[in-house]
Amino acid sequence: MRIIRRIGKEEVAYVYLGETSKGNLVEFVESIQPPVPREKKWVLIVSTLAGCPVGCLMCDAGGFYRGKLSSEEILEQIDFLVESRYPDRKVPVEKFKIQFARMGEPALNDAVLDVLEDLPKRYNAFGLLPSISTIAPHGTDSFFEKLLKIKEKHYRGRFQLQFSIHSTNEEERDRIMPVKKWSLREISEYGKTFVKEGDRKITLNFAVAQNYSLDPDVIVDLFDPEKFLVKITPVNPTYRSRENNLRSDVDIEKGALIKHQEFVSRLRNAGFEVILSIGELEENKIGSNCGQYVQRHLMNRKKLEEGYQYV
Repeated sequence: MRIIRRIGKEEVAYVYLGETSKGNLVEFVESIQPPVPREKKWVLIVSTLAGCPVGCLMCDAGGFYRGKLSSEEILEQIDFLVESRYPDRKVPVEKFKIQFARMGEPALNDAVLDVLEDLPKRYNAFGLLPSISTIAPHGTDSFFEKLLKIKEKHYRGRFQLQFSIHSTNEEERDRIMPVKKWSLREISEYGKTFVKEGDRKITLNFAVAQNYSLDPDVIVDLFDPEKFLVKITPVNPTYRSRENNLRSDVDIEKGALIKHQEFVSRLRNAGFEVILSIGELEENKIGSNCGQYVQRHLMNRKKLEEGYQYV
């Protein structure tokens, strides 16, 4: 891994621009969550594709695609971050989260599965917690079948699976994430098999814009609160969200939703765990938050005022 640039600050997060051994340009992130120290929680966010073919409305990392990264290229990102702080690969962190979510839809690359197989023997990390965030593209059934087997083999009770939902209206979901993908019902059916006793619940993630449709009855009818939780996040400041006029429904200062408060209250009344996850606002300035992509900022002439100030 050849590091081209590092952006950020030690107390929050760094974004790395690097060139892999095969010549692919990638971005990857390490972050902590102040005031929680690194020894308690350390998050690595790595790329799985060279670009992304999906093109979600709020994501700066889509719009171009140059192919899949090999398992070696994915591991190069993790190795660099781990060895920079723990050269012996012993990671004394209570929650060492490796998230396959920086650039690329992970379910489109079976090399992610090879990496998951390798992680437990590659690092001495008692707090290892892999995390996959996915839209579950059509045609990836075999990926998720293999993922279930790997979770059962290596990560029972310590694997985080997150599906990007964003809206409860399927036609609207197709506009937000413009590729063919699993329906909400298919996600629900998979969750019934995936979550076993002692496992973490599957996260249904909503990056909520004010004009998105959120019907609590759809979630209540389809999903089991014993197997699924709901996470609400802001639409982060990105070029794509600005181009598509997406106004976040999360009032960051008040820590509350603006238009969809009833969605949350109805779900909680139905027994669902609902998390409003705002995160560290400094990450928007660094460009390390979900949906942000530093290279898009570097290439854009009309700079975004709400994010990427560190770049």
